[in-house]
Amino acid sequence: MNTRIWMMVMVIVGSLMLSGGFSHADLAIQSFDRTGQVTFSTLNDGTNYNYQVEWAPAVTGPWSPFTGVGTSMGNLDAEPDSIVTSTVAMCYRVVASPGDYMVVDLSGGTNASVYPVKYYRTLADLPGGVGVNSDAYKTTNMVFRRIPAGAFTMGSPTNELGRYDEPQYQVILTQPMYMGVFEVTQKQWERVMGTWPSYFTNASYRDSRPVETVSYNSIRGLSAETKWPSSSAVDADSFMGKLRARTGKGFDLPTDSQWEYAGRAGTTTALTSGKNLTTASNCTNMSEVGRYWYNGGSGHTPNGDISVGSAKVGSYLPNAWGLYDIHGNVWEWCLDWYPGYAGSDHVVRGGSWAYSARNCRVGGRRSPVPDDYIGVGFRTALPPGECRGHVSTSDK
Repeated sequence: MNTRIWMMVMVIVGSLMLSGGFSHADLAIQSFDRTGQVTFSTLNDGTNYNYQVEWAPAVTGPWSPFTGVGTSMGNLDAEPDSIVTSTVAMCYRVVASPGDYMVVDLSGGTNASVYPVKYYRTLADLPGGVGVNSDAYKTTNMVFRRIPAGAFTMGSPTNELGRYDEPQYQVILTQPMYMGVFEVTQKQWERVMGTWPSYFTNASYRDSRPVETVSYNSIRGLSAETKWPSSSAVDADSFMGKLRARTGKGFDLPTDSQWEYAGRAGTTTALTSGKNLTTASNCTNMSEVGRYWYNGGSGHTPNGDISVGSAKVGSYLPNAWGLYDIHGNVWEWCLDWYPGYAGSDHVVRGGSWAYSARNCRVGGRRSPVPDDYIGVGFRTALPPGECRGHVSTSDK
């Protein structure tokens, strides 16, 4: 028997490598030998990257990570003395993505011309950590988690307890994004805007409480409001306008679908803990993941402590991607008009300290009454398009 297997392996090499030179900034693959080892040089531009080797059957793609990818060379149906052709991974490239965590330093306050931005490969790399006892990332710094691209079912099943009008449909997010680990706090708002607009005013507790009583217009600007989604522009004197100017990055509110995708973190239940509601009002499962009416939301006063009303951000269990307060605490503004793109106001998500469990489900949404923004805050995102890293091919 003479069975022959024909295979071809093509290694993609950066342009400088082809011309005889080499640069570390090129991510060029230097060698691919018979041991199956790919060698490349990492970048050195001051950014902490995560690296991933990808494969494709052709130069044009489609490109895929090796994680979970099996071989197509197993269990081939071959006759004696025949020629067998099988598609295998033929092309390789290296992708360098900014670290999973991004931190914006707001310590310079309103007088700063620049807010430094740094990337960290993992949560453990952040100075001081990002746990609930680390106030640095809740006051003078903002920390963001890189959310991978993916698909999910948006909305809630018809049998979900507390469901309103939340039809289900498939959504695909084709690019990664960064999402704020915490809701924007009063101190972070003060560092950018120089004001303290919130209902809860006790100076001993306000710094790490979520900012609220803030309108969509104060976050993005009055003239910019009517332009989305045809334009992502924001007013220069708005929160996002000032944050963009001092970081050089296009920060914004998340869209409705981006918010729910990041909030669900792969779960399909009413709560991101993987649990559903036991009752529509006072629910022990809801009490684990956020501040709402029945676990401290009631009995509040403007000068009260954090045992009532809004809680210190990060006081409850995070979701699987490490995002806190997806449920309760304060409603969070999204970019979308409500309902759809033709409403008179914008979507808010997540519920708040002043609402029952049914209003705090991850699939729930509402539109606030105009000028009634007590209990409404927001979470900052860095949209897709600004999160792409470097690749070792000409496909950039």
